[in-house]
Amino acid sequence: MTIDNSFIQLISHKDTLNKEQFKILALEYPALDNWKELVLNKEVSKNDTNLLMLLKGDLSLKAQEQIIKNYHMVLEFNNIKAKSIYQIPKTEEISTPKKDEDDEEYIRIYCDGACSGNPGNAGSGLAIYSNKKNPVLLYGAFEEDGTNNIAELNALYQALIIARQSNSKNIISIYSDSKYSIDCITLWAYGWKAKGWTKKGGEIKNLELIKEAHQLYERLKDKIEIKHVKGHSGVEGNELADRMAVHTIKAKNKEFSFYSYNKIEDVLSLTSY
Repeated sequence: MTIDNSFIQLISHKDTLNKEQFKILALEYPALDNWKELVLNKEVSKNDTNLLMLLKGDLSLKAQEQIIKNYHMVLEFNNIKAKSIYQIPKTEEISTPKKDEDDEEYIRIYCDGACSGNPGNAGSGLAIYSNKKNPVLLYGAFEEDGTNNIAELNALYQALIIARQSNSKNIISIYSDSKYSIDCITLWAYGWKAKGWTKKGGEIKNLELIKEAHQLYERLKDKIEIKHVKGHSGVEGNELADRMAVHTIKAKNKEFSFYSYNKIEDVLSLTSY
């Protein structure tokens, strides 16, 4: 896209940018007096546009660097090539450990749903861990007239989508605190499918979502494991996914979005149901 005045205003904080934003735009830091003139009409990629918006604010340098690293992790999970995207340069101040050939990637995905009232406003959240990196947090799948079960199913379905897009050669672990959603997709669906997607005693609620999730599970079951985790028991990934699900209800995001944060403790301090 071509940067215009409205975009400059959108990404600015107190009429300026931070260090990493200036680096993305290939400008000096501290800012020159005429930085806006230099930025105006610059061409930037879609992903750099996203980064410029995510980096908005009075953030510490460490927080800026973490946002960039997390964004690249999101791209990796979605199998998006990042050749044209700004990356933090490897300097003495920012040490990047070399990756051994034996340094294998292990991915853990925590997913959770929340509902304000049942039925009521519902949302889903995920916390995605890759080795020792800080987790990527996602929130979305807002349902205005949803249920807790729908929110849990949406979260697990999104976890399966992420697992499908991953290039990891190791088993991907998915954790949910909903026995209902796990059993629907990995157990009960086989019996329902054998009977033409019917069950004795009434309708199968959330059937279309279950069918889509089960179909994806069937394709992935050799490269994933789905485990039950006790909710609200202090498991970090589950707690983070829970906060993201609740945040979805406030933000009303239908599409899944990346959640920017400085410290995990800040996220854990958010409202939970």
